Amino acid sequence: MSKVDIPAFLRHQPMFQELAPPQIEALAPHTREVRGEKGQIVFQKGDPCAGMFLVVYGRVKLSLFSAQGTEKVVEVIEPGQSFAEAVMFLGYPYPLTAQFLEDGLLLQVGAEAIFRALDEEPGFARRLLAGMSLRLHGLVRDVERYSIESSMQRVCGYLLQAQAGQDGDAAALTLPLSKSLIASRLNLTPETFSRVLQRLSAAGLIRVDGREVAVLNSAGLLEFSR
Repeated sequence: MSKVDIPAFLRHQPMFQELAPPQIEALAPHTREVRGEKGQIVFQKGDPCAGMFLVVYGRVKLSLFSAQGTEKVVEVIEPGQSFAEAVMFLGYPYPLTAQFLEDGLLLQVGAEAIFRALDEEPGFARRLLAGMSLRLHGLVRDVERYSIESSMQRVCGYLLQAQAGQDGDAAALTLPLSKSLIASRLNLTPETFSRVLQRLSAAGLIRVDGREVAVLNSAGLLEFSR
């Protein structure tokens, strides 16, 4: 991919839409491209935070590792989304590890440029806070789901969400992540995730072929998810 038109990209991000053209232009010199290959680390837990990131293309996972080396995927950041805003404002080191799930391109916007934009445009602060609040709400919802829902409910809910926008039942969808990553995201072991898929397949609700999943009965999945 050729060099990104940074001002144009920033201008089309919801959190930057409140900024005037001169303010967008002022951010550009403090924004750098971060290109990475699948598996490459963006930053490690404990690294100093120098700014926030925007995903141009590719996916990035944010994860934690236990003392035993077990990985817990906290969030997967999609194209058009951002991350590391909150820790940037706190001035803390990164609390998570960020890694490319596939070849991708990020833009890192320097902290000082963001702080200057906040001082000059109150509307920018509202946009930034709104985006951070939505992500926090999503994370809280995930924690609540993991605490009260069964493994069956979590998997059914995930499949129904992934199917959204598909053309009815039996429309094949490709899981966007490996099964082990999805399991971690749902706070399940890979073995439990596989067993649930097998049960749903045996019940005739889905058909699984590697990472290809066909939802054969969305109404049945909805019942299982309740």
